Amino acid sequence: MTWSHALKETARTGLAIERTRMEPLVALRGACGVAIVIGMALWLGSPTLAVSAAFGAFSAGVATFQRSWRPRPWLALAAAAGLAVSTFLGYLAATHTLTFVLMLAVWTLMTGMSWAVGPVSGLVSTQMVAVMLITVTLPTSTLGALGHALLVGLGGVVQATLIVLFPVRPWGVQRDALADALAAVADYARKLRYEPMAHFDPKPLMEARSAAALTPRQARRRPRQLRGYRLLAERIRPVLASLADPVVGAPEEGPERDRVRELLAATGTVLDAVAHAIRHGRPVRVPSEAMSVLRVPEDGPKLNGAARRAALRLLSLVADVVEASDEPVEEVSAEGRTVHRFLPRPGMTGAVAMALRAIRREARWSSPVLRHAVRLCAVSVSGYLLSTALPLGHAYWAPLTSTMVLRPDFAQTYSRGVARFLGTLAGVLVGGGVVALVDPGSYLSAGLAVVCVLAMYLLMRTGFIVTSACVSAYVVFLLSIAGAAWGQTVQARVALTLLGGVLAMVAYAVFPAWETPRLRDRLADWLTANGAFATAIFDAYARPADRRPRQVRDALLDARAARSAWEQSEAQAHREPVRHRGLSQRAARAAQTALSTMARVVMLLEAHVPERDAAPSEAAGDFAEALRQALPPAAEAVRQRRPPDWEAVHQSLTRWQQRAGDRPGVALRDAEQLVLALDDLTEALTRSGRQSRTPRGPSQGESP
Repeated sequence: MTWSHALKETARTGLAIERTRMEPLVALRGACGVAIVIGMALWLGSPTLAVSAAFGAFSAGVATFQRSWRPRPWLALAAAAGLAVSTFLGYLAATHTLTFVLMLAVWTLMTGMSWAVGPVSGLVSTQMVAVMLITVTLPTSTLGALGHALLVGLGGVVQATLIVLFPVRPWGVQRDALADALAAVADYARKLRYEPMAHFDPKPLMEARSAAALTPRQARRRPRQLRGYRLLAERIRPVLASLADPVVGAPEEGPERDRVRELLAATGTVLDAVAHAIRHGRPVRVPSEAMSVLRVPEDGPKLNGAARRAALRLLSLVADVVEASDEPVEEVSAEGRTVHRFLPRPGMTGAVAMALRAIRREARWSSPVLRHAVRLCAVSVSGYLLSTALPLGHAYWAPLTSTMVLRPDFAQTYSRGVARFLGTLAGVLVGGGVVALVDPGSYLSAGLAVVCVLAMYLLMRTGFIVTSACVSAYVVFLLSIAGAAWGQTVQARVALTLLGGVLAMVAYAVFPAWETPRLRDRLADWLTANGAFATAIFDAYARPADRRPRQVRDALLDARAARSAWEQSEAQAHREPVRHRGLSQRAARAAQTALSTMARVVMLLEAHVPERDAAPSEAAGDFAEALRQALPPAAEAVRQRRPPDWEAVHQSLTRWQQRAGDRPGVALRDAEQLVLALDDLTEALTRSGRQSRTPRGPSQGESP
């Protein structure tokens, strides 16, 4: 993609306004928290204290809107506590330009590294720096700085208290995640009726797993409807694919295929009913017509072979889903006591240790997170120094804009830069115009600020340009409480917003962290993860008595994570103005198709894993060992732009075919499909290698 095309696409993305589901009660609760804090500060204190307290409540409210599985009150308290500390240190350092610049450099460097922990941590940390840059401009003493910091923390306490006193859809995020996972499997079942090779996006299942991670205290309070369904959905998905597959399931046409379509449609209906009940907290109501289909017909089974086994397994799993709607799914241990299973989430100490490990992993020069932290530090400091040298005042506005705009990837940085400037322009003009025409007092300005906060909370997920406009107007009204001049607000802030946005964009172009050169590494990681999943399944066929479900489960989760990382990198690389370095877009798509096919084949095998008392398969063990030995050099070949070698795997497959004769079985047929997928991967990478060695002139989209 050329630079001109990339800039057009990012600008179009930044200006896009999406229609999304709003949460008016949650937005109203957050705006009430801001209103309570401002009102108390104006009544008992001064306008400057009201501004500090309002920013604390505002930031705490923003933190609670982030997609996190942590309890919302704790998010509000954590955001307000971090902002209070940041504000107090900023006040102490703001007396001298040099000390403030040093403090800003350290703080922004730490903020950039917080993206290693996760997007929620990165966004909340960014918000802390942005608000700190505004609040430290309010005049006060050292003792007053401590009072400002305490009021900022008070804003978080108020927001957390409101969440506890007026809960809106408790466990709503977890309910939505689990319902989305069940609905995704239901949609998959319906697609398989006429597309037996339909693609399934595992992201909803990954989100549901993340939402199911709980602390012991949360597990005791978790609603009954959130127990058991996720694992059932995980088990149903490969059975559906196996049932619909024309190679190992029913034939493409005929009475058996008609029966399969009936089973798939009924399964989708049942899962949709369960998803609707979980999302809205209501009893499950399953149509009787669907349940009648999901029973063995009175005249006997209509399917044969592997399709019949898959259908019986599906009937059993759907029955478990229906039973789980009446009673929680439990596991009875050998001692006879009931154990409720849940995914453990680390407590505060464990979360801090995990965060430190994540930051340590990203502390390398090739890491996009470290490069983002360095960019953010350099741009914030240079923006503050340039703004101080200009005769505009409000020196904080340029680094504030850079902090809010800069992200670890190219597309978000440039799209947010355009949206931030135009949104700020609109918000400052509207807010400044209202202040100039009405000349509101402190209480009216506070009321207008609360209205802007309500609008921002309500429209937060519609687009960054809308959010920027609401926040800019909020800041104008809030600072007018302390007597800021509206004319200076309009002129200086628009100019400095443009300066901060330009600095952020230039910084990314000069010091980029492109995803395009890392595509081969992501592809190799995905190949390795898929291979580990495949060998775990074939080992289960080779030694059924020794199979370990936990090993298969962990390999599946690793394969999903590797696929998600590849898709995220590929999507980012597609929007970058960089010529491919060894992996063209066509080759990337072909390689993705090959590895997706490989993952699907292994998933089909998972649906037919033999019981522990089944006969072992020496040929499956030989194939698993050949694949295990071939994977490390193959992954290294992918990284080094060489075609992987699967000769040993081919030889093992040939030996297996000779042993099986004319009775191949499900495992052998899937092994053949897996080898074909590996050959497709080799062909895609070989074609890409030939294209990358073709002499070409300089490209307009070449990396700077």
